[in-house]
Amino acid sequence: MIKNATKQLLIATSMLCFSVGAFAAETPDELVKRTAEDVLAVVKNDKDIQAGDQQKIFALAEEKILPNFNFDRVSRLVLGKNWTKATTDQKSAFQAEFRTLLLRTYATALSKYKNQVIEYKPLRLENGANSATVKTIILQPGGQPIAVDYALEKQADVWKVYDIVIEGVSLVTNYRGQFTQEIRQNGLDSLIKKLADKNKVTQAK
Repeated sequence: MIKNATKQLLIATSMLCFSVGAFAAETPDELVKRTAEDVLAVVKNDKDIQAGDQQKIFALAEEKILPNFNFDRVSRLVLGKNWTKATTDQKSAFQAEFRTLLLRTYATALSKYKNQVIEYKPLRLENGANSATVKTIILQPGGQPIAVDYALEKQADVWKVYDIVIEGVSLVTNYRGQFTQEIRQNGLDSLIKKLADKNKVTQAK
């Protein structure tokens, strides 16, 4: 139930993530607002994307979303204690397949955009803070508002996202629950293979 709801909410909101070209002087909420508007402007004005051009959609997600995740931290959080037990090869293979999974998930989200409007909550950020939560509300035409919180951390004066919480459900926690169950039952190599198989099926469509 939670898994399905999370996927639906993710499709409706994940196009709001971060694009390349962050300015160090920007606060996290300024970055979210500016880059969300950049991404949505591309979607609104590109007829090929609106028509479902998969190549352009994937390119947009690759360029403007995934590079601004702290992907090492996301991977560590998602695998939990299994990360420390994994070999170097397993870590590399998992990150490659998980990154592809996220890329295609976000590409699907971009293709589902239907004129949602973003409302930004005031940011509470202490001087010198290296972590922040940007709270937003997604207003959907004919639908219920969706609360979306972005968890970011600052590295070398650049803010990057490491988790998204949609209606109280953490994407990292959600994935960790799914992956931990598979690893417990069949091992990490089995999880990597299943991710790879899923990515191949998606690529073939």
